[in-house]
Amino acid sequence: VNVGDRLGIFKKHGLDLKIVNFTGGGKMIQAMTAGAIDIGDGAGTQMAFVAKGVPMKAVCENTSSLPYFSIGVPWDSPIKTKEQLKGKKIGISSVGSLTDWLAQELERKEGWGANGLTRVAIGSGAASPVAAFRDHLIGAYIGGTTTFLKMAESKVGHVLLPVSDFVGNMASGTLFASNHLIETDPEALRAFLAGWIETTAFIRSHKAETVKLWSEVTGFHESIMSQEYDIVLGMFNPSCKFDPESLTNLRRSFVELKLLDAPPDMSTLYTEAYLPK
Repeated sequence: VNVGDRLGIFKKHGLDLKIVNFTGGGKMIQAMTAGAIDIGDGAGTQMAFVAKGVPMKAVCENTSSLPYFSIGVPWDSPIKTKEQLKGKKIGISSVGSLTDWLAQELERKEGWGANGLTRVAIGSGAASPVAAFRDHLIGAYIGGTTTFLKMAESKVGHVLLPVSDFVGNMASGTLFASNHLIETDPEALRAFLAGWIETTAFIRSHKAETVKLWSEVTGFHESIMSQEYDIVLGMFNPSCKFDPESLTNLRRSFVELKLLDAPPDMSTLYTEAYLPK
């Protein structure tokens, strides 16, 4: 959204955006519930909150896979493969979070059973895994790929593997529109999605310009964002349409994360009606 805004793409579509940054998906859900925002950029797992009654609907699967999340290990770790993670303590942000589910998914895919890993909730701030690695409190951590690329510069930690190596598509990036916006100004929603798709096309075809803009927004050096770009490029969904594999994996994750008691009818949680024809 920052790239499209800085390039004037959304303005070209008749929109003047006010971008509000939250510290996590929970804050975005609170803002949507309160009617404070019209569009939210979150994760597919938050589609469960549509089923719970939050007045919004998913309107775009903007990224499908999760290469921007990785499993990282301390710089001097003897762990070289995901198979060597079995039995280790692995840091997650919090119980019931996406990173918690990713750890459980690794256990499931590898056939390790429910106790194949010891999950340790240490928070999601960039400093949390650094301290945990230095104090040898955990053997690995699931977090942002950029965090581990930055760690590698100071030889604190490094990427072991992106979680997309063992997790299929699951609408990792999802746009949500408030019911109020859908009901009162559907043309604004259509304009936003058209701008988003145009921005996605730019990002996929203009590495140098994108890396520079990302660096300005995130504060990470362009060398880090260049590495990040190469890792995440394949996740961007040029059409915004929802992938069947994403919907299947999300439906299962809602119950495994204890967000819902039973798998929902996914067709009630999203719409593609406002995408460009």
